This record gives sequence, structure tokens and C-alpha cells, in this order.
Amino acid sequence: MEIIKVLIETVVCSGAAGKEARFKRMLEARQEFKRRQSGCLAAWIAQSTDGQGLYLVHSVYQDKKSWNRISKQIVEKLDSKDGGLEGVLGGPPLVGMFESTLDSLNLVSENKNP
Repeated sequence: MEIIKVLIETVVCSGAAGKEARFKRMLEARQEFKRRQSGCLAAWIAQSTDGQGLYLVHSVYQDKKSWNRISKQIVEKLDSKDGGLEGVLGGPPLVGMFESTLDSLNLVSENKNP
């Protein structure tokens, strides 16, 4: 199957006071989990340069079906073990979903698509 359009999930968020280190570890664990799943083309986090603990979380999915399946797996496998991100968030995250052509992203693939 040739992928033409991809779904890009973008989240801007921060950890609660005193829980920043745990928050970062949980974000990293979720992004690593996503990268191991078929249908996730890339997943990474970036911390703000001002040291304020603000994070940009990006994930690129093959399609909406992949995003939905992987999101459910995170709830079932990670949230059920660590309680989920809600308890360590410093406020409501800003979340956006975008669609783009795959070739415009210039992603390096590890050939893990179905």
C-alpha cells in the first residue's frame, strides 16, 4: 500500500510542578512505544529551549486507523500501568491533528509499515 497522506499529531504540554521528571519519562516512553508500532512513521519530543519544561510532542501516523489503534494500545498497555499523563500534566495540553503529504516530510523509514 502506498501512503500518500499522513496524519500528524502535535501536542504542546508541560508537567505539573514537582512532577516534571516523571512527566518527561512518561512522554519518552509513549513516543518509544509509538515508534515500535506498525502505522507510526515517526514520533519524537522536543523540550523548550528556555528551560520551562514545555514540550512539543509530534507523532506521524500512516492514517487515522493507525492513530486510533495505537492510541487505544497506549491506554491499555501504558496508562493502565502508570496511571496515564493526566496526573502529571501542568495544565490542559494544546492538541492539533494535521494532514500532510508523506513526501513533504522527508522522513527516513525503517520499513515497518504493514
